[in-house]
Amino acid sequence: MAGSVPLASAKTPTARNRTTRSTGAAKWILIGAAVLVLTWLIVLPLAVVIIESLKKGLGVYVDAIRDPDAMSALKLTLLVAVVTVPLNTIFGVAAAWAITKFKFRGKQVLVTLIDLPFAVSPVIGGLIYVLVYGAHGWFGPWLQEHDLKVIFALPGIILATMFVTFPFVARELIPLMEDQGQQEEEAAVTLGARGFRIFWKVTLPNIKWGLLYGIILCNARAMGEFGAVSVVSGHIRGETNTLPLHVEILYNEYQFSASFAVASLLLLLALVTLLLKSWFTRKSQHHS
Repeated sequence: MAGSVPLASAKTPTARNRTTRSTGAAKWILIGAAVLVLTWLIVLPLAVVIIESLKKGLGVYVDAIRDPDAMSALKLTLLVAVVTVPLNTIFGVAAAWAITKFKFRGKQVLVTLIDLPFAVSPVIGGLIYVLVYGAHGWFGPWLQEHDLKVIFALPGIILATMFVTFPFVARELIPLMEDQGQQEEEAAVTLGARGFRIFWKVTLPNIKWGLLYGIILCNARAMGEFGAVSVVSGHIRGETNTLPLHVEILYNEYQFSASFAVASLLLLLALVTLLLKSWFTRKSQHHS
């Protein structure tokens, strides 16, 4: 009918202003709730670590960090990460490339196996290696016969850490590579490129930021892993203790300042990882 007001414009300015104020209030309530939860669960515990580590003075803090057992734990933690992260990176890239770019039987089984460490407790993962490579495990007698040690030694710690961290790179790359599709690879094939040349020239440049992001996450988990490593390490002070295990031992011995001082090393490594993660995220978004 001529002169009628459309329904879309029926809402008066007053009603729109009221809706805007209501939306703004809800936004600030949600932001405040999120800040409160993050402060309670993350900021306060981190602040407690710093405060308790310096409670008895800087000298006690430095002595705890320079303790030979603490330095041994730090070196072992970094060594495990240096070995584990490249191996999981190679596996993750290969698995993601195979799953997203090729068709083969058993693809879904491979995807399920990649997700397995997310569903299995790290303690169970460590126990699996004890049952396989321990003194009474499947390969235990053979290892003892050849004077090879896996459990309560560096190889067992690396295996347990690899188990809990190997999904991170693959799981970061699979959705990214599926979203990118295969058009560029198919175009490279029509131009005569083959195999690894396609990977180096086409696939890798498109996934480099996602790959770096997955590596950062894998490294963070490798340095902070406790459950699986605790089972296979044997808690040998100065030999098979990583930083998380050394913190536990100090705390159980009522050396609270020393335990928080060593924990601050893990906090520092975590902050460096977080900064790198944020930087790679910004780079990835800018690249996109």
